Amino acid sequence: MKKRFVLSALAIVVLTQAGCATDVKSLPLAAAGGQSRGGVPVYFGQQDHPAVKSQLGGVSYSVRIARKVSSPDDACHAALAEAVEKLRAAARERNANAVIDVSTRFHSTETHSSTDFTCGVSPSAAAIAVSGQLVVLEAN
Repeated sequence: MKKRFVLSALAIVVLTQAGCATDVKSLPLAAAGGQSRGGVPVYFGQQDHPAVKSQLGGVSYSVRIARKVSSPDDACHAALAEAVEKLRAAARERNANAVIDVSTRFHSTETHSSTDFTCGVSPSAAAIAVSGQLVVLEAN
């Protein structure tokens, strides 16, 4: 009897947690909208950019947003947009005119790509971490 109770309790825990797994996704940046919107250009991975005049240091931010009713991909794109806006705000605050070498990460999965980004998404939230270098680029 005691053995059945323990097995039943274990089965309940497993079944309730089955839908809570976080999926690590790699999604195209192009679908996330233009990286140069918002006044401060953001260059992912090794994207070409004008020559660096001065480096102002690195920044890193993590963002977690509630999924609401959006699809997993839409939630990841929204998390990326919020994270990129934090990079831009840091650039404006420190008088940088661009953010370069931007990478994305979810836990230990990191992407240094100029075409894709990494995001973690669960039934309740999407999460992403971004990091990059604040710089002053030479004018074209």
